[in-house]
Amino acid sequence: MSTEYVVQPVEEDEAGAEALGVVRVIWYEISGGIGPWGALRPLIAIALALVPFLFIGQHFNRQHRKAAGWFAIQFPLILTVFLWPLLYIWSIGDAWWVSSGIVARAQSG
Repeated sequence: MSTEYVVQPVEEDEAGAEALGVVRVIWYEISGGIGPWGALRPLIAIALALVPFLFIGQHFNRQHRKAAGWFAIQFPLILTVFLWPLLYIWSIGDAWWVSSGIVARAQSG
């Protein structure tokens, strides 16, 4: 049971590549194939989440109930001085995580 493989060389275009095509391929490789908005969305969510007390990153990800809940719970946590920074850091990570998930679902579906 021997199998034979045939290799056929593909002729390349002699004219070369267009500059726009090269830039497009480079951007596709940098952004992971998810386009400019997909590449920037998690970064924008992080930037918005860095604004303290407002949880804008969650609002950006259309998770208004989560943002409202965290906004309400932060006032008792501010009194503890230790737990509020944990909530703040968690909200930044959550904004990035959810935004990346939104981009992944948009690309797979």
